[in-house]
Amino acid sequence: MHLGVVRSCTLAGRSRATHHRQASPKPRMHGPWPKAQHPAELSDAERAGVLAMLNRQEYANLSPTQVYARELDEGRYWCSLRTMYRVLKDAGLGGERRRQATHPPRAIPELMATKPCDVWSCYAEVVVMPIPVSAAWVPAAPGAVLSA
Repeated sequence: MHLGVVRSCTLAGRSRATHHRQASPKPRMHGPWPKAQHPAELSDAERAGVLAMLNRQEYANLSPTQVYARELDEGRYWCSLRTMYRVLKDAGLGGERRRQATHPPRAIPELMATKPCDVWSCYAEVVVMPIPVSAAWVPAAPGAVLSA
């Protein structure tokens, strides 16, 4: 005699959902998921060509927007503008493309008093004066009279 799934599960005290889940298990995939390939995604060779084009001497100081417009004017379409920015970012060149000026580090000015009324400043806490007794540097309090 043939029993159905419902009757068999009831007699065995087992849930039907558990029966069906264990009868035909789905393969579980653990670990990193494979990256989905978009049909319009550039190949590695095409990305290298776009990067070489963006790094050409005549385009070295231009933004990707300007390069994109110039290439379209010359009748060449490499990829979208956003893809150009992505290619540059992936290559670590996503910042400013022009040469940047470098300035030497500036020393922070220090106001040093060697005698009373030697240095005048609107910031009294900036002026320090050595005290010969303790050989320590003590900041002058606002309105304090310093004497050596």
